Amino acid sequence: MDIFRTLVAACAVALLAPAAVEAAGALGPEPLRARHTSLAPQLANNAFGGPLVLQSEENARRIDGEVFAVLDHPFQSVAVALADVGQWCEILILHLNTKYCRRVETQGTTRLDMRVGKKVPQSPDAASKLLFTWRPPTQREDYLLVQMEAPEGPYDTREYRLMVEAVPLDAGHTFLHMGYALSYGATSDFAMGLYLGTIARDKVGFTKARDAKSGETAFVGGQRGVAERNTMRYYLAIDAYLDSLKAPPAQQLENRLQAWFDATERYPRQLHEVERDAYLSMKRNEVQRQAAAR
Repeated sequence: MDIFRTLVAACAVALLAPAAVEAAGALGPEPLRARHTSLAPQLANNAFGGPLVLQSEENARRIDGEVFAVLDHPFQSVAVALADVGQWCEILILHLNTKYCRRVETQGTTRLDMRVGKKVPQSPDAASKLLFTWRPPTQREDYLLVQMEAPEGPYDTREYRLMVEAVPLDAGHTFLHMGYALSYGATSDFAMGLYLGTIARDKVGFTKARDAKSGETAFVGGQRGVAERNTMRYYLAIDAYLDSLKAPPAQQLENRLQAWFDATERYPRQLHEVERDAYLSMKRNEVQRQAAAR
């Protein structure tokens, strides 16, 4: 593989890699409520300006990342929206790198056919395919669990798992836990190392840690930074989508596109990639293309 192709593969791995397998594991209703209690100090006092905790851990050939957050939405509204596979493509298309998403049914199995690619306009055929299998959700009056999995992905990636679980807190608030996971092999490991040493050498995550060599405290970079940036992007897509449901149907798409971009711009050091007009134009076209293919 030449240098150009290696960097292309590394960019693809980076945009696909918000977390690792362990981070995507569901806790269950009672442990999730216990986690809300244990995280109370961090939810009340953090750098995000709201009740949100982002956790990450770097491991060999995998990246761990997950979000815990209090949503300003009733549990029933959250559960109805997120338990419906038909709404997930409307969520996933908000991410900068998602070029296309559609629901497909094959032999009684529901899947989400995603295409992920560049941060600029790109045809679905030129993007990388990621096929998630949708699991029937667990939906009770006091708990929601949504999971989807893809055994294989592009560029030597595999074992993808997207998970969201939630419990009600009170009449107007929901506690949500989100994880997104993948593993990657030797080819992607090499490509990722090259990417992080060149194109992404100045990119950082949200957690501050002390450098073992210099002793200074700074934002994490490298693979852990990749995990944190993309975990946040997917969480913000969920939040923007849920917020948009309050508006009349004709206004919902524009509301969530604007909301997702505005949310990412609150963290320009980590998440700024393109200008507003470029993002909105690209996403309007992608959503239109996605709807026309149904």
